[in-house]
Amino acid sequence: MNSATFTPAAGSVTMFTTSWCGYCRNLKSQMDKAGVAYTEVNIEEVEGTAELVASVNGGNQTVPTLLFSDGSSATNPSLAEVKARIG
Repeated sequence: MNSATFTPAAGSVTMFTTSWCGYCRNLKSQMDKAGVAYTEVNIEEVEGTAELVASVNGGNQTVPTLLFSDGSSATNPSLAEVKARIG
């Protein structure tokens, strides 16, 4: 599985999460309030995504990991960073 499968449209992000991640819940809440569009993908439920997250995080399955439309990623970014990167 490659990241292109999950590359979001311009102006939105793909957020890789787990059900138990407090940082994920916090960022989702902030993004909801700010009107930032995202698609959530739970790496415990979608086959191959844990490995994808590990591939961009030095072997670690660190969440939240966000994928941007240009193919770049960010691990546990601030809302300000997300908004700046999506324009």
